[in-house]
Amino acid sequence: MKGHSGDASFWLELRRAGMQSFYEGVVVMKKMFICQTVTIVMLVVLCGPAVVMATSPPKQGGVLPDITLATPTDTTERDYLGLPGGDTFKIPQIKAEVVIIQIFSMYCPHCQREAPRVNELYRIMEETAGLKGRMKLIGIGTGNSPFEVDVFKKTYKAPFPLFADSDFSIHKSLGEVRTPYFIGVTIKGGGAHEVFYSKLGGFEKPQAFFELMVELSNLK
Repeated sequence: MKGHSGDASFWLELRRAGMQSFYEGVVVMKKMFICQTVTIVMLVVLCGPAVVMATSPPKQGGVLPDITLATPTDTTERDYLGLPGGDTFKIPQIKAEVVIIQIFSMYCPHCQREAPRVNELYRIMEETAGLKGRMKLIGIGTGNSPFEVDVFKKTYKAPFPLFADSDFSIHKSLGEVRTPYFIGVTIKGGGAHEVFYSKLGGFEKPQAFFELMVELSNLK
């Protein structure tokens, strides 16, 4: 009986030792997992693309967030914007005194209905004596790929440059505005600029909207 009792104690101690080793192994694995997770998060934060999310849209009298756009490959559009070259550009680099920015989406029914009126706005800007070339118009397709922007451009025959915002980074930097949204900016040279208009919604009368932009921007 003593022999059997000793054997039982031996196996019990062995089992306890095994369970202890098992739990210790689990703890080590958990620590390794946590360390790896923290490392991955830090790499994403430090090395990943920085997207600054604004809590509100640009305000009148303020400035735009740091927006980088791809330089158009089409020479007509590049000449329209007055860009010398390079792969990317900033909005204050556009050769104009005033830039009107339309934030749209090809899936936005309001933007689709608005398209003919925005095209008319562009025509008025280009045909008004004394103001041609001083006021430029661009569109940014929030969440739209270059392909989707191109589909919108061809479908609605937009005569002005449209740019993709595939990853919503520009949209986030603008406070995640709804569409269509219009922003008016005066360009002061040397990268300086000022927002003079920032509002949700389109317009019914292109001529009236054009005159409002001229008035608010003090474009003479």
